[in-house]
Amino acid sequence: MAPSLSQAYRRRWWMAGSAVLENLLCSAVLLGWGSLLIMLKNEGFYSHLCTENETAGSNLTVWESADWPSCVEQEEILNLGFTIGSFLLSAATLPLGILMDKYGPRPLRLLGSACFAFSCAIIATAAYDPTVLSILIFIGVAFNGFGGICLTFTSLTLANMFGNIRSTILSIMIGSYASSAVTFPGVKLIYDAGVSFRVIMWLWAGLACLIFLNCFLNWPVEAFPAPEEISYTKKIKLSGLALDHKVTGDRFYTHVTAVGQRLSEKPHEMDRSTELIGSNTTPNPQSTRPFRRSVCSPIFLWSLITMAMTQIRIIFFMGAMNKMLEFLVTHGDPDPSEELVLAAEEQVGFYSSIFGTLQLLCLLTCPLIGYIMDWNMKKCEEDKSQVMEGEKSCPVPPKRDRKIQKLTNAIRAFIFTNVLLVIFGIISLIDNLPIQIISFILHTMVRGFIHSCCGGLYAAV
Repeated sequence: MAPSLSQAYRRRWWMAGSAVLENLLCSAVLLGWGSLLIMLKNEGFYSHLCTENETAGSNLTVWESADWPSCVEQEEILNLGFTIGSFLLSAATLPLGILMDKYGPRPLRLLGSACFAFSCAIIATAAYDPTVLSILIFIGVAFNGFGGICLTFTSLTLANMFGNIRSTILSIMIGSYASSAVTFPGVKLIYDAGVSFRVIMWLWAGLACLIFLNCFLNWPVEAFPAPEEISYTKKIKLSGLALDHKVTGDRFYTHVTAVGQRLSEKPHEMDRSTELIGSNTTPNPQSTRPFRRSVCSPIFLWSLITMAMTQIRIIFFMGAMNKMLEFLVTHGDPDPSEELVLAAEEQVGFYSSIFGTLQLLCLLTCPLIGYIMDWNMKKCEEDKSQVMEGEKSCPVPPKRDRKIQKLTNAIRAFIFTNVLLVIFGIISLIDNLPIQIISFILHTMVRGFIHSCCGGLYAAV
């Protein structure tokens, strides 16, 4: 029941819109681990560790959380589950890229949605008897991280169907992935309203099954060709024409495509179209570039270093944010008063909630960097056609090549992102709590921009 490439092309806006919602709800939701941790503690996951420590006469502080005791040991072992899930969220990218190049995005997206549904079902099952089944949380978060990255990676390929706005669509997909950190805080609001944790997890598993069905009905078996490939739009339209006329056979289909393209072009474009069509039999040197050569190229290595340094800075800020906010309230007092401690806890909770809410800005601001990456791309094509259509009496000066324009846009995007990163670092050093909201906004923007910049650069080269 998989659709053809022409059918998928006609449904591209539906596929892109649904992919954004699916990324928001099911991709990198583990980034909102803090809210899930509170719900797991309230449901009693690993709370038996606190009871064992209390009966053993430990001097550790034990406090009540709903009907279940909570302690430091419980939080440490649950955070170990987050480490496993977040590791799979990042470490699975290379093998997924290799598999997607070989098999296309459809099977990986089906696998990812199935894994995410299974993870929600496992967590819901464990919540029925957390004293015995708490260990299942490790399996649940592992499948959650793997399924989420599968959904994210496959959604990025949809940008190939949008031609001159490919970078904008790509940035929107990355923005929805980064904004999924607000999903668990949103789920916690529903949980605080009185909805059962098990009901939430089962409904979430059902939502993942709908994602599986959507992929099964709308995603083609073939990988989406890049806009630079031969007459992508024309090829899709002509394939539909061939089907309407009940014409079969690979050789005849190739002739129909070639003739249709030549008839649709003007006489002075015939030579160029013949060269493009003939490239099916003559391999392009760039398309046969070895993988090792691409990985060892200076552009890839420098972008890798930039990406790694930016990611470390961003993740460090997220991990140390609560301590940083606490320091801004206590000003490093080694022996703060009880009132100051309570004020610090209140301020940390308030600004942490602001930071979590601002994660949605990833989805709203990422199209900006996509617009920078797509700057003047359509004009390059229009100028090229104007040059070819020019009369003898009106010579037109040569215009910039499309690939050069791509690289120029990528450089501008990298410069803009790094300027924002420097401003973010300066503002985060200011000893003022309200000003830190600006650093939260810049942090969110940089987190989405850096992925879009690297993705656009790799697409350009």
